[in-house]
Amino acid sequence: MPCSDVTKLRGLAPGVVLTAALLASGCSKRAETRTTEPAANAPESVRLPHARTSPASAGVHGARRSPAPDLTRPAERATPGESALGVVDVGVFGDLDPRVQLPAPLGADGLLLDEERQLLTAYAGGHPLKIYPVGAGSELRVAATHLKLRPGDVAELRALAAQVTLRRLAPGHAPPPGDADGDGIADPLDLRIGAEKAALNGASYSDAYFSMPFPGGDAPRNRGACVDVIVRAARNAGFDLQSALQRDLAGAKSVYGVERADTNIDHRRVRVVIRYFERHWRSRSTALDDAADPLRPGDVVFLDTFPNRPGPDHVGVLAETQGKSGHPLVINNWTTGYTTRAMDLLGFVPVTHRFRFPSKG
Repeated sequence: MPCSDVTKLRGLAPGVVLTAALLASGCSKRAETRTTEPAANAPESVRLPHARTSPASAGVHGARRSPAPDLTRPAERATPGESALGVVDVGVFGDLDPRVQLPAPLGADGLLLDEERQLLTAYAGGHPLKIYPVGAGSELRVAATHLKLRPGDVAELRALAAQVTLRRLAPGHAPPPGDADGDGIADPLDLRIGAEKAALNGASYSDAYFSMPFPGGDAPRNRGACVDVIVRAARNAGFDLQSALQRDLAGAKSVYGVERADTNIDHRRVRVVIRYFERHWRSRSTALDDAADPLRPGDVVFLDTFPNRPGPDHVGVLAETQGKSGHPLVINNWTTGYTTRAMDLLGFVPVTHRFRFPSKG
């Protein structure tokens, strides 16, 4: 999360200190930061300027909210029957595809068969939860239709298949609500898979300024801050936030509060990215218990980590698995000393905004 301060988080084990550094002007709430812009020709390794406060001064600048979740261990979840999703995903970190798996689609109320691509997707309330390859293995019966799936997938879906009807996707159509990169994986699910890849990749938190290509640029794969999780997850679904933001910013600099565009950093700042999401992504309820608009995996949430400075300063992607708080885990890159991972944040960090992929299907 690109923000600056060094504080002790109440509720953590003794001696555990969290540090958070803000990408220049990314958000101003963590501490009284210097916001000098990097030079246009700043070398790749130049660290963005930021101020730090000592633990003793946390009361002056504000400490993070508590009680804190257990941030020291990855969240536990049931091991699926198959080791990976087993589908072709056009997106980031393709070398991690053999390791990408999601939990069983609890709460699913429908199945969609894409006969053209040989894919089966489980949905809940029109939202895609999980995808399966079709064509070989054991038999799964859904009403009058007999499908061939991998044994672990059949075991996972057997109970659901007995309760729901099967819909068929018309040839040449994209799975709802859309499929920006054309790989047969619906956009919100594709973004969720991208977030899972980001967590498996485990980039170390870094608030450094990096020179990168445009469009399609990224921080070094083994490094990144909170917005980089979103950049990578969205790119897995065929959405280039770096490029899209620059196109929008070109005609609306006053809205973004940016005087001089910088393709290396603008899309990595919370305060800038939130403006783009407000203008172009689909806004959802911020309530954690809104039955009419429930939290869904793949939703992007902006968070307020400091109680005395309202406004978003952190961002992550919702997962399916619930933490001890009873709320979905958030895939994010928390701060210095951490790597991209799923964490139980919603029990103590307020959600300021929630967005869903702007599918065009």
